[in-house]
Amino acid sequence: MVRVILNGCGGRMGTVLTNLIGDMSDMKIVAGIDIVDVSRPYPTFASLEACTVDADVVVDFTSPKTLHGFLPIAIARKLGIVVATTGLTQVELDLLAQASAEIAIFRSGNMSLGINLVQQLLQSTTKVLGERYDIEIIEKHHNLKKDSPSGTALMLADSINSVRINKLRYVCGREGADTLRKPDELGIHSLRGGTIVGQHEVTFAGQDEIISIGHQAFSRQVFATGAIAAAAYIVRQKPGIYSMQDMIHESSAVTTLYTYPEEVLVSLEDLPRDMSVISHLYGVLAENDVFIDMISHTGATNGHLSVSFTINAKDQVKTEALLRELVATHDGVHLGIVDNITKLTVEGPGMEFQSGVAYRVFSCMAKAGIPILAVTTSESKISYISPTSDVDRAVAIIKKEFGI
Repeated sequence: MVRVILNGCGGRMGTVLTNLIGDMSDMKIVAGIDIVDVSRPYPTFASLEACTVDADVVVDFTSPKTLHGFLPIAIARKLGIVVATTGLTQVELDLLAQASAEIAIFRSGNMSLGINLVQQLLQSTTKVLGERYDIEIIEKHHNLKKDSPSGTALMLADSINSVRINKLRYVCGREGADTLRKPDELGIHSLRGGTIVGQHEVTFAGQDEIISIGHQAFSRQVFATGAIAAAAYIVRQKPGIYSMQDMIHESSAVTTLYTYPEEVLVSLEDLPRDMSVISHLYGVLAENDVFIDMISHTGATNGHLSVSFTINAKDQVKTEALLRELVATHDGVHLGIVDNITKLTVEGPGMEFQSGVAYRVFSCMAKAGIPILAVTTSESKISYISPTSDVDRAVAIIKKEFGI
């Protein structure tokens, strides 16, 4: 059970969060903080200092200035913090950075999961389009929003700049007779009116085409849902500052599982440490249309090499014949063949940003007594070989471990 103190419980977001968390079985608001006396189904206090209720995390939907008051109290009580307010100045950002040495802090310019997906799309688009397109952002919000431009607009602009070689200069609105757009500008424009919850559109304007990427929130519930996910996430983290991207990467560390049956593991031990021999080995296989995968080279201390790779079972007879010819020309080389095996590949876009994924894969296999005969990895993928007889169990275990 995650115990939440809701800072700003009397506001609009406080009302939404109170209703949503009230229906949850694994999270509970144990206290609320608000300068205005409000009726809530939990005890309320005028400040965190006055609050006497034990909790795990503070979810803050107030204003930047309140950080100065409750942050020292949160540090003293070792409470995690979800900072869901925008308009933070460098002073508040510095305060959070200092506090992150002692407590876990989650901060995002926007608590919507969708807008954080847009953030990733913008980075991919910027990489592809390069510097040939002019970039402008338009953000729209309700008439009670105080800060401009929105924290989300700045977050999106920062995401774009983070993948550019030549950084863009932010221009907030344009006015006057001499506002000719310059190549190093990224325009950010704000509209305030009515009850608009939040709308952001990023335009990439080229010579003959326009690409627009946008997001529109229709209710505050989308931000509350993100804040709830952030609260559940931050209570499990070590001291530091975490973002929505960190949370998304954790949940996407492993999203896909593939199996490739009818594989064969080939190993050659004590090969000469001579790349011409290795090159000849691969050349012979290529000339005979043998597709190889999961290649591994290990340099032995005795001056020899060990090489292993996988092939499809249909090529086993051909490959054995080719390699026995090669082995016959080099004394001391040993050929090993293991069949009735399957390659399993776990993959996820967040894997390169998460530590411990390989440990989770291998430890759950070890606990189940499932042998791992070979392994290869990349930034977003782990492939390993196990006996085919164990594959059904391995698949079920991986799915349970990573929730796929």
